[in-house]
Amino acid sequence: MKQLKAIIIGASSGIGRELAIQLSQKGFEVGLVARRKSLLLELQENLEGTSHVMSFDITDFKNARRKLSELIRIMKSVDYIIINSGIGIPNANWKDEQQILNTNVQGFAVMAQLSFEYFKERGKGCLSGVSSIAGIRGSGVATAYCASKAFISNYLEGLRCRAKKEGLDITVTDIIPGFVDTAMTRNIDYKFWVATSQKAAKQAISALLKKENRAYVPREWTLIAQLMKIIPFFLYSKI
Repeated sequence: MKQLKAIIIGASSGIGRELAIQLSQKGFEVGLVARRKSLLLELQENLEGTSHVMSFDITDFKNARRKLSELIRIMKSVDYIIINSGIGIPNANWKDEQQILNTNVQGFAVMAQLSFEYFKERGKGCLSGVSSIAGIRGSGVATAYCASKAFISNYLEGLRCRAKKEGLDITVTDIIPGFVDTAMTRNIDYKFWVATSQKAAKQAISALLKKENRAYVPREWTLIAQLMKIIPFFLYSKI
């Protein structure tokens, strides 16, 4: 059986790190991408199978495209590309919001567009992005973050529509986490239904292998998502 290969962009911590560990355990050859090379090398030492490290910042757009293309060439072919890179800054000022938008919007789009074109040329593949339950509605306390996550979901849906329209064998999966116990959520006081990164990654991988269009992780957040979509603004704005 042909060995499957996956690239995880944003593999140095949180869900991305756990995705790399679990995919490696399943026999995948993995490509590890993040800004912090030392964390990637530390992760690589703990993986069971073949892995590759490529360190770059997705907000350095031209270099990021070159580096991702280089990693694909090194791995010879790739079946899955998972874009997990993203940042959230509490009580963000404009400088912070610029950083959020550069990473979660422009950086994401740079990686997603190149990945889609690669799979189109290859003839098949699976592209996945990690958005957030926060992308369903706007937020008065995380304005740019929520908007950026909505962008990710809509961008992925657009690529899914494009694949369907062009008759391409490309699966596009939107992984939509609720609260996951990572560094990004540890300062939030109102958390509930918190999943470990291990649980979130396991459910995300299950969705990828089943070629699902979208997956809420943990799955109980599907209910919260539906409620968030229908709650009237005058109530939602008070949350």
